Amino acid sequence: MIPQLEIFKSECDRNLIGKHEQFNLVLANFLAGGNTLIEDVPGVGKTTLVKVFSQVFNFNLSRIQFTNDLLPSDILGTSIYIQSTNKFEFHKGPIFGDIIMADELNRAPPKTQSALLQAMEERAITIDGRTYELPEHFHIIATQNPHSQVGTYDLPESQVDRFSLKISLGHADKTSTLRMLQSKTLNSDIVIKQTIEHDWVVKTKNLINDIIVSDSIYEYVYRLLEYSRMNCDFPLSNRAGIDLIKIAKAYAYLRSDNAVLSNDIKYLFPFVAGHRLVTPSDSDINLEKKHATKILQDVTIRDL
Repeated sequence: MIPQLEIFKSECDRNLIGKHEQFNLVLANFLAGGNTLIEDVPGVGKTTLVKVFSQVFNFNLSRIQFTNDLLPSDILGTSIYIQSTNKFEFHKGPIFGDIIMADELNRAPPKTQSALLQAMEERAITIDGRTYELPEHFHIIATQNPHSQVGTYDLPESQVDRFSLKISLGHADKTSTLRMLQSKTLNSDIVIKQTIEHDWVVKTKNLINDIIVSDSIYEYVYRLLEYSRMNCDFPLSNRAGIDLIKIAKAYAYLRSDNAVLSNDIKYLFPFVAGHRLVTPSDSDINLEKKHATKILQDVTIRDL
């Protein structure tokens, strides 16, 4: 295994036991340049995952707690009049970080949520006619509570489509839970013993660009998109197909392969497509995976 990935696995397992798959998915999405959405009930480790991820790479973590009274300017920043210079000066908001934790995103109304739209798509924001570039490794990891909980709003559909990947953590199994109870009652702090240099991230992103994607893989992704457009109430966008291929390339690299396989597409498809196949108000991990799995089954059966 690549030494840096050994470090990543070790640090993740030490601080959030039994969630290695979720960490790998977040890492693949980060290296692919996407944004991640995590939906789950409180207390399963969503915040811990984001903190561990940012600290392993020595990234600046900017946490935004979304509430019903949060304003777009609280996220993006605002221009303040400076009397001594008789000019307005832009004061950057928390969006100007490496890793942005949009905590409980769906507790803020859609107007506030939409402040993230340009940043998620263009890695830049425009304020008062001026565009500001965001950091090189900018990545949003948003958490949201299930819609069954009181005080939640739907995410705008345009924003849902900008999340390349959606995962849940779920409750750990018995062995992992017992280990967690034993370790967290002794020390509840995150402990990072080794970190990964930024140069590795830059180099790895370049290497991922060279991962091979065959014509048959592109054809397979097209068939999945086309099937959704012919048979689903909420068809997949081209952005979904692009995200799927990008993340599959990163995932292939993480498992030390130089080419994307059809099994990579099958594995990643529910995480990339599921949340896009339902309305935001029907958002539910199990329902989303059911829709995505049916598409995979039908496309595979049709082409046998």
